[in-house]
Amino acid sequence: MSLSIAVADITRLMVDSIVNAANAGLLGGGGVDGAIHRAAGPRLLAACRALPEVAPGVRCPTGEARITPGFDLPARYVIHTVGPVWHGGGRGEAALLASCHYRAMQLLRERGLRSIAFPAISCGVYGYPPTLAAPVAIAALREAGAESPELDVRLCLYDAAMAAIWREALSAA
Repeated sequence: MSLSIAVADITRLMVDSIVNAANAGLLGGGGVDGAIHRAAGPRLLAACRALPEVAPGVRCPTGEARITPGFDLPARYVIHTVGPVWHGGGRGEAALLASCHYRAMQLLRERGLRSIAFPAISCGVYGYPPTLAAPVAIAALREAGAESPELDVRLCLYDAAMAAIWREALSAA
């Protein structure tokens, strides 16, 4: 597996799939989620609404992932995952964040896809400290892609400061 870090707009990447840091309802929101919904167009919201609820208002529980077409995006698919809200690290946040990455990689392989771009899941409004999230995400991705040398996995960060944190974690891993 190739694992790289880039500062880029995830909605413009030409990859098989991009990962959406979504909320449990999968009906759009702010940050990466809002940007992906705007770029993909209204059919993405319709596709998300068509996914079954597993509980009232919940289409994707924290730590799980769902897949939809990418519609107007360059990416063929969007893999939606719900990261944990940071509560100080004592509520299983690391395991849930790792699960987001494992589950997204599982959907990638199930569809026979080869390239994927991840944002910094939970590092925005969910408050997960990037310096703690980066090592968890990188370890999960390395484990999930260890047997798949053909995979192109990109960590797509929104600015140079965030990318520096992830590069440091990648070099330390």
